[in-house]
Amino acid sequence: MEQKNYKRTTVTAALPYANGGVHIGHLAGVYVPADIYVRYLRLKGQDVKFICGSDEHGVPITIRAKKEGITPQDVVDRYHKMIKDSFAEFGISFDIYSRTTSDMHTRTASDFFKKLYEDGKLIEKTSKQYYDEEAHQFLADRYITGECPHCHNPKAYGDQCEKCGSDLDPTELINPKSAISGSQPVLKDTKNWYLPLNEYQEWLKEWILEGHKEWRPNVYGQCKSWLDLDLQPRAMTRDLDWGIPVPVDGADGKVLYVWFDAPIGYISNTKELLPDDWEKWWKDPETKLVHFIGKDNIVFHCIVFPAMLKAHGGYILPENVPANEFLNLENDKISTSRNWAVWLHEYLTDMPGKQDVLRYVLTANAPETKDNNFTWKDFQERNNNELVAVYGNFVNRALQLTKKYFDGVVPECGMLTDTERQALDEFKGVKDKVESLLDIYKFRDAQKEVMNLARIGNKYITDCEPWKVAKGFKSDDESVRKEAEERVATILYVSLQLVANLAIAFEPFLPFSSKRLRDMLNISDCKWDSIGSTDILASGHQLAEPELLFEKIEDETINLQLNKLEETKKANEAANYKAAPIKETIAFEDFEKLDIRVGHVKNCEKVKKANKLLKFTIDDGSGTDRTIVSGIAKFYAPEELIGKDVLFIANLAPRKLMGIESCGMILSAENFDGSLSVTSLLREVKPGSCVG
Repeated sequence: MEQKNYKRTTVTAALPYANGGVHIGHLAGVYVPADIYVRYLRLKGQDVKFICGSDEHGVPITIRAKKEGITPQDVVDRYHKMIKDSFAEFGISFDIYSRTTSDMHTRTASDFFKKLYEDGKLIEKTSKQYYDEEAHQFLADRYITGECPHCHNPKAYGDQCEKCGSDLDPTELINPKSAISGSQPVLKDTKNWYLPLNEYQEWLKEWILEGHKEWRPNVYGQCKSWLDLDLQPRAMTRDLDWGIPVPVDGADGKVLYVWFDAPIGYISNTKELLPDDWEKWWKDPETKLVHFIGKDNIVFHCIVFPAMLKAHGGYILPENVPANEFLNLENDKISTSRNWAVWLHEYLTDMPGKQDVLRYVLTANAPETKDNNFTWKDFQERNNNELVAVYGNFVNRALQLTKKYFDGVVPECGMLTDTERQALDEFKGVKDKVESLLDIYKFRDAQKEVMNLARIGNKYITDCEPWKVAKGFKSDDESVRKEAEERVATILYVSLQLVANLAIAFEPFLPFSSKRLRDMLNISDCKWDSIGSTDILASGHQLAEPELLFEKIEDETINLQLNKLEETKKANEAANYKAAPIKETIAFEDFEKLDIRVGHVKNCEKVKKANKLLKFTIDDGSGTDRTIVSGIAKFYAPEELIGKDVLFIANLAPRKLMGIESCGMILSAENFDGSLSVTSLLREVKPGSCVG
């Protein structure tokens, strides 16, 4: 497609929902790639605004508020601050991060709806919607739960089953229940206002399917699948009491649908940032509009929101919508409801100063074309083997050797050898290659190219071995000494130029370490156009004190994170625990055949060469000790059980285990996680007492 020359770029990132924190899935899908792109444009000197804010309306917020006994405003205030602070600390460089409960947003969204209404672009439609007769209110989709018709998950929502991922209509649920009262809702007529998407179908087909074939395959493909079907009118209002009131007569008890309200937040936040100048960022055809989103938002940003803008008139449309796929965590789907996530605010506490490590790993694993996976082991290996061993190692050697041999002053460049020419030739063209990838939103490949520059530098300084050449400094032969000094000076001059190039090229990806590196190089701002230059640092320029750019991450640090996830998994298993089905009924006479008795544990020891077995010596009241072997060694130390009273089956036929004859069975209860708990007694009972 022919490239257009724009005067400016408006970049939006999906509004995070103020019902919880931001996790690594959000970062990988939306905010890190958006920030890379914006920082890149700024380095090029382009005019760009980066717009975002909290999405603060919708049903999940009211559900959380009810559950916690607070107001919806209390909920969004808490999470808006958490999200905003986390983004700032992580280096996501928004020009504004506002919210959809602001006065500016309320006015903007209301005026937008009112214009569509007055221009006759909306249709009134009465439909049947579930109504809670006990709570006396209509139920939004998320206020209805029931059995999924596809996977039979008993806790599916009215709009989606989070277990199988199916989109649902509330009427599809089996045995629907109100999430407010628990009663069975009834279908009742209600009036709402709809945007007739069907009227924009042909225009959308031409605009997307013919005009934007360059969009990512996942975006283009999802749009095509929708447009190949018949689009239907979509409700722009809801029967709720939390949200922006519908600004027309006869709309009492109704608010703007959150998916009408939220994308207008991009516009209202821009108006808040630039009250006198916002229109050129949204209405000037010479402005490029780019939406960064996750794949679950494709339809809203590529079909619904553009149709809204088209219906309103006067607005530009998105030039691109680079949506990412999903990121999994340790081979499992990230889930906020199951707390299976790495939360940004927790990461910033657990890994202080390591913002760039997470940015690097999330970009290296970016789910640009398919779902990808984050593991803590990969996080550790990429840090230690790439950031530390390649990039950090090259920078540290170049700076430390300059300090050692030239007191931290950039030396003069002497005659270049084939080794220098080869390294510098490999650097040529990298700027164009990285640019070409960033311009088409291939951030993973672009970062890989920049890391290859660090590999070139690392190989160059390793091949040249300036520390060996420097041994000539001590030669009694002045010509040898001079030749060695000139050669080391040239090697380090070239190395420092490569380091300076890396400080610029990595800035969009690793802004914190790039700032630290520029401080060590004692340079301020650098421009993107400087990449490829071999004179960024002038001879005689004084460098600052070098320090390590990255540090190794030890196993202990990673194990803490893995243990945290393991605790989460156990908590989820406990919360979802269901007792095993009752076995088939037996006659009382069959039960009476079992001789269950109380035994006193006189001794307990591990069975040699058996990880699971413990050998018990039991006082069973008969006067003769009984030996029982039990497979509970994984759950108890032998000394924990000595002196305890336990229940055992006395009349089982003996059997040999590891050569030991076991006469009976210790009774244990199996927990949800597979652990075993030996049965015990509430009061002291004599050994041999019968149970029944």
